[in-house]
Amino acid sequence: MMKKTLLIVNQVSKKFKVGTTDIWAVNNVSFQAPSGEIIGIYGPSGSGKTTLLNLIGGLEKPTNGTIIINSVDITNQKHGTLMKIRLKKIGFVFQAFNLLPELTALENVMLPMLLNKKTFEWAKNRAQRLLREFGLQNHLHHLPEQLSGGQQQRVAIARALANDPEIILADEPTGDLDTDTGQQIVAIFRDLAKKHNKLVLMVTHDPVFIQYFDRTILLQDGKIIKDGKPTEIIKNIIGFSNKK
Repeated sequence: MMKKTLLIVNQVSKKFKVGTTDIWAVNNVSFQAPSGEIIGIYGPSGSGKTTLLNLIGGLEKPTNGTIIINSVDITNQKHGTLMKIRLKKIGFVFQAFNLLPELTALENVMLPMLLNKKTFEWAKNRAQRLLREFGLQNHLHHLPEQLSGGQQQRVAIARALANDPEIILADEPTGDLDTDTGQQIVAIFRDLAKKHNKLVLMVTHDPVFIQYFDRTILLQDGKIIKDGKPTEIIKNIIGFSNKK
């Protein structure tokens, strides 16, 4: 499949005020990302990873800079327009799964499609198909509390794919999972990028997953200090560890 540039982040910064102090959670970050790749956003706690992902997803507005998704500048869009962009073009996956506890796996996956004004039958059929793809055909009518952590995260991924978005934003999706299950989840994300031509951006603080990424953006204090292939990033991480 032909790759196209889906995301342009240009000189983006985000400032928060803590008392009388200005904290630059993201500081003059720029990069571009095409379809068909899985890109890691790596760094220690407080490095700005989640803030950057929230800015890309339109959950927060940057203090400076521009963010363009598939040729659409989302930086100064109104709230209603951003909601539509998020619903149709971006899929979110979170560490805590964020499934609605009173809804079954099937209903959780159907919900974004119903919000996108798809018919009930259309949403049900697609949700069943997505859940079957992730091996959850026997858990369609289970509530989240009846599922394991790995199963819940697969439901969350199916929900993120409900409206066939071009970009998947995953914020520490393996944080509450054991290593083996985490690797299975990252393999799913890689498959989405390679076989379905999605752009996957995955935030992590665990270096074990860097080997699965096409490239990794290394953040420290809100700034990009390295943007490269897995071997380059791992060398940087080792260098930091030796300096400490």
